[in-house]
Parts: sequence; C-alpha cells; structure tokens
Amino acid sequence: MLLVASSYVTWTYQTHTFSNSIETLLVAWSLVLIQRITTNKQRSSIFSSGLLGFLLVFGTFNRITFPAFLLIPGLRMVPHFLQKPLSLISTILFAVTGLFLAIYADTAFYSPGPAGPSAVFRHPIITPLNNLLYNSSFKNLAQHGIHPRYQHILANLPQLLGPAFPLLFLTPYLNLPLGSAVSGVVVLSFFRHQEARFLIPTVPLILSSIQLPRRYTRPWIAAWVIFNVIFGILMGVYHQGGVIPTQTFLAGREDATEALWWRCYSPPTWLLGGKNEKLNTRDFKGLEPSLMIEELRQVATCHKDMAARKINAHSQKGTKNGTYLIAPLSSTFLDQYTQPPAGHDLKPPLAFEKVWEYRNHLNLDDMDFAEDGIWQTLTRVVGRRGLAAWRVTKAC
Repeated sequence: MLLVASSYVTWTYQTHTFSNSIETLLVAWSLVLIQRITTNKQRSSIFSSGLLGFLLVFGTFNRITFPAFLLIPGLRMVPHFLQKPLSLISTILFAVTGLFLAIYADTAFYSPGPAGPSAVFRHPIITPLNNLLYNSSFKNLAQHGIHPRYQHILANLPQLLGPAFPLLFLTPYLNLPLGSAVSGVVVLSFFRHQEARFLIPTVPLILSSIQLPRRYTRPWIAAWVIFNVIFGILMGVYHQGGVIPTQTFLAGREDATEALWWRCYSPPTWLLGGKNEKLNTRDFKGLEPSLMIEELRQVATCHKDMAARKINAHSQKGTKNGTYLIAPLSSTFLDQYTQPPAGHDLKPPLAFEKVWEYRNHLNLDDMDFAEDGIWQTLTRVVGRRGLAAWRVTKAC
C-alpha cells in the first residue's frame, strides 16, 4: 500500500475524475468481489455476483477497455458458476438491468429530442459499441497517433512504474491483481493507439504484486522517491497544464465565437459556463498542418484594415465575432504565420495576433525523436514550452 500511495500516478491521475481513474477503482472493486465470491465456499454469493455483473456493465460504459482487465480473473468465476448456477442468474439479471439503464441514459442524453424508455428498443444509442467501431478504424486511430504494439510494455509501463518496472520480472507475486494487470496489458497491446494513461489501472495492481529488492534496498527507495517527485511535477503541473487556464481565458473574451484547439488535450467546455452557447469549440487533435490552416481560413473573421487592427492589438471593441487558434508554442509550423520574416512585404493570407500565453505547459505528445533527434526534440518541447491563443483574421 505504501508503494501505491507514494506513486505519482496516485497523487496526480487518481486525484482527477478521468475515466481512467474511475476505471482503476472499478477494476479494484471487481477484483475484491471476485476474490470474495471464489473463496467463500459456504455461500452462493448471489448478491456479490449480481453486484459484479452491474460493475461489469458500468465499467464497460465508462471505458471499453475495462473488460480487458477482468479477462484472466474472470476465468476463476467459471467453476463457481457451474457449481452455483443461481449466482450466474443473479449476475445476468443485474447486468441486464444495468445495461438497460446505461443505454437509456445515453439515449436520452445524446438524442436530439426527448427520449422515453421505449427509445431503448426503437433507436438505442450504445456508446461502447460506437466507441469500439470508431477505434476499429485505422484511419480514425491515425488522427490520435499510431504506435507500435510494444509501446505499452517497453515505453508506457516504465513511464508509470519507474524503478518498480524491473521488479515486475524479478520479484513478482503470482496473485489475482497481477493476473488482472497482465490481462489488461496484453489485450490493450493489440490496439495500435497506445497512451500511458490507458494502463493506469495496472499501477496499483502491479505495485501490490511485487517485493522490494533485498539487496540495495535504500538506493532503490531513493530512486523511487526521486522518480515520483520528478514525474509528479512533470505530469501534475506541466504536462498539458495550460488547457484549463486558456479555457478560462476564452470564457472572458467577449468576441470569442470560434475556438480551434490544435495539438493539445480536448478542452473541458463546461468551464465556459454560459459562454458555451456562443463559443463554438472545435478540437483538431493532431490534424495535418495544411488541413488545419485550410479549416482555419474558412472560419477566420474578416478585417479589411490590417493596420488599424494592429493599432488596437488587444482591444475587443467594435468586434462581435472572433476566431481563436489555441496551440502549443512548440509547434514550429506556425512560425511562418506568427513570426513572418523581416522585410516580408507580401500580405499573408491569415494574420495571427497573440492575445494569451501560458508558459507552464508542456506538450509531451508532440515529441518526435525519430525525425528530429533527442536534443532538438527536447530543445523544442521544453525550450519553447507554453500554450498560446492567437486571434486569427483574414483580409477580405
């Protein structure tokens, strides 16, 4: 428990209401129920089995990766269900009830008009199915990033576990939590888009399934503390740290009607409050630069007098509509628009006016060591850290 509590994953990711954080708790609760059901030979565990069925549905609707972590542990339930079929019936009944409630909630939320319970049977909206179909398309995954299938094992797990990663192979406990972690890593490795946060549920499972090294214990503890302090600051403060401050800034811009976010996390639109009805937020994710500029050109507001706009650089008076591009400063592609060469007489098709900048922002998803090299990548991402908002106009 001390390893779990001292892990930076616990006091950064798990203190936020990410779907991955909720998934971690649901996996832990499900394993507790499986352990209780399979070890209690005196009772049929009807209620516990039903609760497990409900959690299975809830976890799947929270994240479609949830069943992957219960694949191996779930095998322990097979003999129990064969010996006590009432437990299986209870699991199915609770799961079907939870499934109906979940589909109804999503159908009512995403339907354009009012939707009653009968809508579940007429035109249901099943979000896990839609999610699975979307992620089954290589073209869709390419918008978020394609990774090799060994990304989780060779890169993401070491990033989450640090000095504890070698202990997974040297001093493991072969128990139910470790089986759940292995199950999740193996299944998720088949998908080509692999982010470290997808493996957050494995962290407490693995840390509770390893032993500290008997030799060099103090140096290992020192390395563990240093690793978690560094990554705690990096991931808890700097990584995508400018998204919320920038969204708060946009909420106060009277002329903001279009906000285009590029190469950063999706902004939480609920922070806009009532401004959300006026401001159209679009997430371009990792869209190709040329396509991003084309989209930006279509929604940029007109400004006939460029010189007058520069005089009133930070004024919102007289402007009812405004288009803003939010992107990391480390995106060198934008330099040709935001920092045009001196003596350049030709008027650019788009004019970028920086109105906001937040320096405590690192875009770690924009690292390309293969193309740029290690030193140039770190110089760009760290040296040019920050998230900026540009007001974009075009000559009409």
